[in-house]
Amino acid sequence: MTKTIHVFVALCDNKYQGIVPVPASIGNGQDCKNNLYWGCGYGIRTYFKKSPDWKLIKILPKDGNILERLIFKHTSKQNQYLVADAYDGQYIKQCTKDFLRCSAGQQKSTLKVNNVTIGIGGNAQLLAYIGHNGLMDFSIGESYKNTDGKKRDVIILACYSKMYFEPHLKAANVNPLVWTSHLMCPEAYTIHDAITGYLKNESNEAIRLRAAKAYAKYQKCSEKAARNLLITN
Repeated sequence: MTKTIHVFVALCDNKYQGIVPVPASIGNGQDCKNNLYWGCGYGIRTYFKKSPDWKLIKILPKDGNILERLIFKHTSKQNQYLVADAYDGQYIKQCTKDFLRCSAGQQKSTLKVNNVTIGIGGNAQLLAYIGHNGLMDFSIGESYKNTDGKKRDVIILACYSKMYFEPHLKAANVNPLVWTSHLMCPEAYTIHDAITGYLKNESNEAIRLRAAKAYAKYQKCSEKAARNLLITN
């Protein structure tokens, strides 16, 4: 049986998001190649391509609001796939809605990869959101009630993500592995190491501690501060 991790990345965007501006070269939400959360050294695409745990097996071109879709396969865990979508930064609201719908099982799909069919969206086992917390800038009126009784695992790496996402996910029947209590930088090392624990079937707390350790290392902060930031359940 194949298992899929589906990562929704809202590209960093100085123009269309309510963020503290970053250098223009990495804050263009229409340029995934150089974007802070995708093509930079600690962006999802670059970091996972360099990881010995994952092999990039397919790149899909622009499709609507998604500028690029990457499909990785785990190098030692059989039938474990990771699908990462780079959303044009100006469509962060759509990215957020898609993530929430999929988390509740409202939006499901499949992909064919080398004659293997893998589940994405609500058919994935773990869904993650990476990027600016757009819910700090806009409201969403939709309801995200679980539709199929399945409990999906979620990771939400964005500023104050528990405070803003929890009300939308209360009826979605999700298991939050890692989300945040304060301001944070949602670079790829945090989710990479959290996923390592997830694929080892570790507890939520063990996964959270892996994420916090990675965050402390790369952000050069104390592990205590990282543990206070990255929370679970």
